[in-house]
Amino acid sequence: VQLQASGGGLVQAGDSLTLSCAAAGRSSGVGVMGWFRQAPGKEREFVAAIKWDLLNTVYADYVKGRFTISKDNAKKEVYLQMNSLKPEDTAVYYCAADATSYTDMNYLRSVRSYDYWGQGTQVTVSS
Repeated sequence: VQLQASGGGLVQAGDSLTLSCAAAGRSSGVGVMGWFRQAPGKEREFVAAIKWDLLNTVYADYVKGRFTISKDNAKKEVYLQMNSLKPEDTAVYYCAADATSYTDMNYLRSVRSYDYWGQGTQVTVSS
């Protein structure tokens, strides 16, 4: 599975931005997709995830209520709508996928739960 993330950019605090991630290749084997982010000098951290065949979603506490993950099965794309952006949201955002459709959504919070990763897209939020 190949993942291509796009939609990053430079915005001001309070603005909105939508990231997209397109899955290609053996995308029929995708069970879950997620978004992670990594700021300079920090570890990659979980943002949100969604099951490919259902509407189950899970969010990190620091984005809950501001970010929304969604998908378009026909287009094989997953999106991350980011509202009320803060300077601390500045990071490279990565989309990820895995064939396993975990029953426990908490597994999706771990980078180890994903076998496939996109190249990342930079999001910079100025104050």
